[in-house]
This record gives sequence, structure tokens and C-alpha cells, in this order.
Amino acid sequence: MSRSGDRALIERFLEMMSAEAGASANTISAYATDLRLASEALDGGLGDADAAALARLSDGWADLSRSTVARKSSALRRFYAFLAEEGMRDDDPGRYLPRPGSARSLPKILSIDDVGKLFAAIAERQARIPPDPRDLRLAALVELLYGSGLRATELVSLPRNAVASDRPFLILTGKGGRERLVPISDRARAAVAVWRDHVPASSLWLFPSGRRHLTRIRLYQIMKALAAEAGIPPDRVSPHVLRHAFATHLLAGGADLRALQSMLGHADIATTEIYTHVESSRLVELVNQRHPLVDLRTRSP
Repeated sequence: MSRSGDRALIERFLEMMSAEAGASANTISAYATDLRLASEALDGGLGDADAAALARLSDGWADLSRSTVARKSSALRRFYAFLAEEGMRDDDPGRYLPRPGSARSLPKILSIDDVGKLFAAIAERQARIPPDPRDLRLAALVELLYGSGLRATELVSLPRNAVASDRPFLILTGKGGRERLVPISDRARAAVAVWRDHVPASSLWLFPSGRRHLTRIRLYQIMKALAAEAGIPPDRVSPHVLRHAFATHLLAGGADLRALQSMLGHADIATTEIYTHVESSRLVELVNQRHPLVDLRTRSP
């Protein structure tokens, strides 16, 4: 990949960090500097870097402080996770980067009760008279995000007739022509069918906006507004967080890790395994709070 190609990928990543992750200006600036320096060190091959290239890059950090190495590694890991998430890479090489004294960060998640609050807010909107088509669109968006685990880009760019009322799945094509089957719940199909009645027959997109489709940034804003209405801090809710909730709640319900990998479209199962860490952290918390030994310690002199 050329340096101009790296620049385009970096700009897309920084836009996501600003719009969806809510990163501060200082964080954006630091990430921009780290990524551009890494691109220069790899002669414009940052986007395509493999394990060997990243090993050479990190070798050049030998004289840097632990905190600086941690920051650079964090920037690159988030960058590669973004590329993999958006289908711009078939793998996530972030695991080859050093982790100096840092633990792997866990994705933000919502409880089932939190998700229930979001749907309650949607139901309250839909009960208004006269009805607002935007509320029907909102219902379809959230049903697909939480019910199918779609990526934000996949969701907003769905063709008008991608979801069929008589087919409980859709097939998405990612980078390199790799296809995956995505299950669509009965609730989601019903919500999409109601919304589609308000989409012009001439539209190419299920969620049109102007001459194209709804943007990722607009989707992010819609989710924040819904969170506020539902009484959930807006910084806890985003399209990616609902995708994480889909995965975490399925795993908690007994879903097989390989099946989850397939549904999420992860090329590397190591990416999917982060959700086992989420579940493990909940189990540890459960033991610390609910185990009979807790009561015994309380009664101890």
C-alpha cells in the first residue's frame, strides 16, 4: 500500500474515533502522530503490515518509555481492529504488538435491562399520534443492530430489498469476496417491512438519506439521542456497543464461539474470543458478590 493509501485509512480511522468513540482532541492528535510515524517507518505499508513488519516497527521502540510504547501499541491495535471490523483487512495483526504492562481492553457492553430500556423508548415513540416515519426507521435500525450484530457500515449501506420477509437471514459480502450468513430475527424482519413501506420504490438503499444512504456519523448521533431518551448515559451507547451486546448476550445464552465468529464476520477467532473475557469478568464479579463465602467473611469476627 502507498503512503497516500495509508493516509486515507488513517483519516477514516480518526473520523471514527472522533465521531463514534468520542475520543478527545488530544487523543485524536496523539493517535494521528503515532500512526503517521508508523506509516513512514514502514514506507507506506502500515495498512498491509504483517507480523514481521510490526516486529520490525516495535523493535524501533526499544529506547522509548513503557508508557510511550503502550500508547503507540494502543493506537495501532485500535487502528487494525477498525480495519478488520470494517472488512478492510482479513485479519487483525494487533496481537503481534507489545503490551507493556497493559491489560487487553474489554468492549463496552449493555445489560439486557439496558437494551430493554432502548426498546421501551422506541415503543413510546411509536405510540405517538400522528406516527413519525423516523420512529419506524429507528426501530428497524436498532432491531438489526442488536438482533443481528451488523457493523455500522453494513447496516447503513443495506440495499432496499436486502431483508426479505420470507427469509430469516441475509448474505453479506466482505473484503475479498468473503461471504457470511447473518441471521435476521422475526422482530427485525417485521420492523424492516413496516419501515420499507415508507422508503421510495426507486431507492437503492433501505435507509436512504439525500442521494445516498444514511451515514455512519448520523447513525451514531441517532443512537446517542435514543440513549438519552432511555435514561442511559449517551457515552455508553453506539452502533458498535449494540453489536457487542448482540455478541455478549448470545454467548451468555450458550452460543458456540465458532458460530458467533461466523455471524460477526471475524476472520480470526482471536477477535471473537474477547467476548469470552467479558463473560469471565462477569463470572468473577458474580463469585465475589454471590458466593456463600462472602456471607461467611461477613460473619467472621
